[in-house]
Amino acid sequence: MELHESGEMYLETILIVKNRFGYARSIDIANEMNVSKPSVSRAVGLLKENGYITFDPNGMILLTKQGKEVAEKIYERHQVLTQYLTSIGVSEETAARDACKIEHVISDETFSIIKQMLFENK
Repeated sequence: MELHESGEMYLETILIVKNRFGYARSIDIANEMNVSKPSVSRAVGLLKENGYITFDPNGMILLTKQGKEVAEKIYERHQVLTQYLTSIGVSEETAARDACKIEHVISDETFSIIKQMLFENK
């Protein structure tokens, strides 16, 4: 099943929350994304159904191998695109907001070239 932008956002957020707190719960995801708990429940159900997440015995959300790969890819894109946009003069806040939109639609080829250019110039 192809993952939509919202699914990618949830996976990225699960990764960020887990890295920050050492665990990820639905309430943490809701707070981080500023969405309702029922919205998180629906998304988490779909992610579980499609093999991107599981739950530990305490109800904590765990990324599967497939889920972690997607989350890390999106997170890397967000970081690199934010860095690239700020390097060309975009404010940090705008760069982060725009990177969040771009990260889901940019081709692998274009992202690879931006990443290469960004780290070549350092």
